[in-house]
Amino acid sequence: MRQSAGATPDADADARVLGRGMASWYDEPQMTASGERFDPSQLTAAHRTLPFGTRVRVTNTRNGRSVIVRINDRGPFAKGRIIDLSKAAARTLQMIDAGVAPVELSRP
Repeated sequence: MRQSAGATPDADADARVLGRGMASWYDEPQMTASGERFDPSQLTAAHRTLPFGTRVRVTNTRNGRSVIVRINDRGPFAKGRIIDLSKAAARTLQMIDAGVAPVELSRP
């Protein structure tokens, strides 16, 4: 990857970060805000403001595991959460039992 003059690898990484906070997961059948049927076996997520179709890397900061999800719903609606993941995404991050996990959101 080419860097511009004066750019550092850390600065490039910081530019990709979209947020940090707590993630939760859900698996109840429902229609999503984007109009598609929610499928808990797909790697999807709900975010309050990112456009539908946006792909986001979600990294569990407790264990370093990451997954790329597609935003297809709105939420989370619980205070203190920044993203709601499908069950498949939560399984990949190994956060099913805990229910929530600290995460970092970044551009893939």
